[in-house]
Amino acid sequence: MSPLVLASVGPDFGAVGGSSQLRAIVGALLTFGLIVSVLMVIISAAAWAVGSSNGSWQIASKGKTGLFVALGGAVLTGGALAWANWLLDVGATL
Repeated sequence: MSPLVLASVGPDFGAVGGSSQLRAIVGALLTFGLIVSVLMVIISAAAWAVGSSNGSWQIASKGKTGLFVALGGAVLTGGALAWANWLLDVGATL
């Protein structure tokens, strides 16, 4: 009997180009998302402060909600950038 030969069969990721362009596009979109999130944090914090100082609980409540949503968006956007970079690195090593 012949010995068992293990064949190395898998996709050729080197044949598909464009991962550097994909990395640049993802980075640019996520940078834009982070900039928008930071601007919304500033606007929501200002609305919360103005609403609290003037005694308008409706504006203060909306500002607080907007602040927490913007912070969550910033965290998710930053995490998505790290996750996308990790996936691109893992995909290159397959």
